[in-house]
Amino acid sequence: MKTVVLIGLLVPGIALVGAALWLWTPDKPRAELQAAYLAAPADLVTVSGATLHVRDTGPREAPAVILLHGFGASLHTWEPWAAELDDDFRVIRLDLPGAGLSPPDPAGDYTDDRVIGLLLALMDQRGIDRAALVGNSVGGRIAWTLAARHPERVTRLVLISPDGFASPGFEYGKPPEVPAIMGLMRYTLPRGMLRDNIAVGYADPAALSDGAVTRYRDLMLAPGARKAMLDRMKQTVLTDPVPLLNRITAPVLLVWGERDAMIPFANARDYQGALADVRLVSFPDLGHLPHEEAPARSLPPVRAFLSEGRPTPDAITQP
Repeated sequence: MKTVVLIGLLVPGIALVGAALWLWTPDKPRAELQAAYLAAPADLVTVSGATLHVRDTGPREAPAVILLHGFGASLHTWEPWAAELDDDFRVIRLDLPGAGLSPPDPAGDYTDDRVIGLLLALMDQRGIDRAALVGNSVGGRIAWTLAARHPERVTRLVLISPDGFASPGFEYGKPPEVPAIMGLMRYTLPRGMLRDNIAVGYADPAALSDGAVTRYRDLMLAPGARKAMLDRMKQTVLTDPVPLLNRITAPVLLVWGERDAMIPFANARDYQGALADVRLVSFPDLGHLPHEEAPARSLPPVRAFLSEGRPTPDAITQP
């Protein structure tokens, strides 16, 4: 009888261990990832004690444009835009600490203050006094915060579905509650589940290519990247953005997919109410990542804004 009971206990246990081993997703060697996604060894640079993956293309004497990616992404998210912009602009893309090919921050600091400090140090290191900032989601929040605190360093601001206003589960004054299931990401990263999560950023999930999913997953498997993502979430404490937005003097272009399932398009009105010099371009059939989902359609108004000032009329709805 004891043998039967023991077997009855062992079988589910063995099944559970087997499932855990099957789902377990180890890190990928950094050398392997660099071989696949690093354009040149010189793109890994040391800035204020951190190693950053930076791509700097276009004429050095041209106006500088710095592109800041969102949560879970990398500088590769900007590839189509960068390829079109770097004929007339000096285009600088970087992986935030602990994202893409940038190793985790040595101090484990993923706050906006730390990233802004790194951006200013990178600009100083490259002899860039002023630059236009383009940011998506979390990158947008970092961009407008830098523009508010250091207006002398920012010429123009392009905010693509930017983060910053409170939402359910993300209140002002305290870090968000990170769901326990998110913590499992450190040990397992099923491709299908990741694809579903990325596809939420697209109005048309079919526009998400297999190559993009592979790249996202590979770079999330960089050593320490998954822990850095979780730490960045835990260290994010939102404050009421209106006082800072009121201080921004640079012209601002808002770019938003009206079918954004991550940050509601309705938030555009909040930014319009708080910013002194702002224009809006919206796309009825795009989601949170217009620069990925439809780069050829979403770039022209951005290029016009960066080149000539601001597009007209006040709000443009793209077909």
